[in-house]
Amino acid sequence: MRAQLYRSLYRIRRLEEEVARVYATDKIKSPVHLSIGQEAVSVGVCAALRPQDVVFGTYRGHALYLAKGGDLNAMVAELYGKATGCTKGKGGSMHLIDPEAGVMGMSAVVGTTIANAAGYAYALKHRRPDAVVVSFFGDGATEEGVFAETLNFAVLKQLPVLFVCENNGYAIHTPQIRRQGKADICARAEAAGVPSARLNGNDVVGLARRTEEALAEVRTGGGPWFFEVATYRWREHVGPGEDYQLGYRAAAECGPWVAADPVRRLGDALPAGERTGIEAEVETEIAAAFAFAEASPFPDSAELMTDIFKEEFDVLTAAQR
Repeated sequence: MRAQLYRSLYRIRRLEEEVARVYATDKIKSPVHLSIGQEAVSVGVCAALRPQDVVFGTYRGHALYLAKGGDLNAMVAELYGKATGCTKGKGGSMHLIDPEAGVMGMSAVVGTTIANAAGYAYALKHRRPDAVVVSFFGDGATEEGVFAETLNFAVLKQLPVLFVCENNGYAIHTPQIRRQGKADICARAEAAGVPSARLNGNDVVGLARRTEEALAEVRTGGGPWFFEVATYRWREHVGPGEDYQLGYRAAAECGPWVAADPVRRLGDALPAGERTGIEAEVETEIAAAFAFAEASPFPDSAELMTDIFKEEFDVLTAAQR
């Protein structure tokens, strides 16, 4: 299990480091919100999921997309704006999707996929009782009305959904303490009737274990669960660099998180030969994905007005309604 977790962590870290390197060349055609420092949240939670489970994410979704099994080539091509991307080059970094892998999409609008996840969970409850939905969002999203409304709905309908708040302490440049009268998001979930847990976002093994435990209840009709996972982004809110010069946070604040980096710690715990083999395999895969994106064509101009709305629909009979 530790080798699998390390491969996923290392793969996401190296992919995003390469994205940061290439970004300055302007080959990547969309803004990027990097997950560097936050990878363990997605990796730990997704390690406990089954193929039939689905996830919804945010604009900072690279880690979630890859941790759930999204196609790497299609992701990089999407960042390049190429036709072979996961949304034909039209969505970019903030709108990754791979339904076959259970990645049901991400949104640039804060909080919107929380309600989407609950709606999907409502459908699953009636169609596939063994499947669950996991909704990932940031601490800033909990200030949107949709958060409270969706928690209430999920409790009333006993939906098979796990809400995961990746609390990195900031909504863009504003710390949580300046935005919330009481910086205790778990307490708000508990008040809505959702059992909750506050977890360490650097403990990837612990996250996988706690997710397994919570989902055992969710899968058997126990209703929703909520995790508030403490984590920290190492890079700027949007873009490949650092932003300590802006003055809203100090580099020293990031120090303890870097020291506890789960990518390095888990790698150090593996036999040297096994670790080297994993890293070599990942490097080859990432190089191939960027080569694929480079070689792929841009969308044809005929694609400009396609995929805007659904042109076909099923007509239900009166009996079916």
